[in-house]
Amino acid sequence: MAAPYTPTEGPLQQLAKAAWQAVLAAGLASLALGVIVLVWPKQTLWVVGVLFGIYLLVIGVFQLVAAFGTHRETALRVLAFISGALCVLLGLLCFRDAVRTLVLLGIWIGIGWLFRGITQLVAAGSDPGMPARGWQIFAGILNVAAGVLLMIWPVHSVTALAILAGCGLVVLGVVETVTALRLRSRVRELPTGV
Repeated sequence: MAAPYTPTEGPLQQLAKAAWQAVLAAGLASLALGVIVLVWPKQTLWVVGVLFGIYLLVIGVFQLVAAFGTHRETALRVLAFISGALCVLLGLLCFRDAVRTLVLLGIWIGIGWLFRGITQLVAAGSDPGMPARGWQIFAGILNVAAGVLLMIWPVHSVTALAILAGCGLVVLGVVETVTALRLRSRVRELPTGV
């Protein structure tokens, strides 16, 4: 007796599955780092510099992967790729000397948040079918505002920078986690074998 036919996952399902998992991992990483920063802002300033370097490096890699799996339009893929590459570059710069570069790190984080916020707003504005579109617009506005504030006032108190960054990371983590879960439900709707 022959085994029953079971449909296989096609390349589109595999790519979509990897994309939502990458977004979920990025969201959980943002959330975890934000909580750590909020719980120990003064005791871990040196560690904060290193953690932000690791965070930017990881989030940059995930954005580079997601650039090829979550956006339909070439322009959005290019923006996501540039955003990911910028995050990787900034992450590597953080490893030079975490303590001395915390103020500079604030400026770099501001630039990264500004660019990421613009990318989120452009992506959400140009794709009416985007999952969690309202959340993406909200996160984009928050990222732009936080980025501008960090660039204008590179924060006189490094502790205030850590708290501000922690709050931003918690919000970003929640938004990315919600987006990933909505992407997952869309993946389930894809026809098998495609």
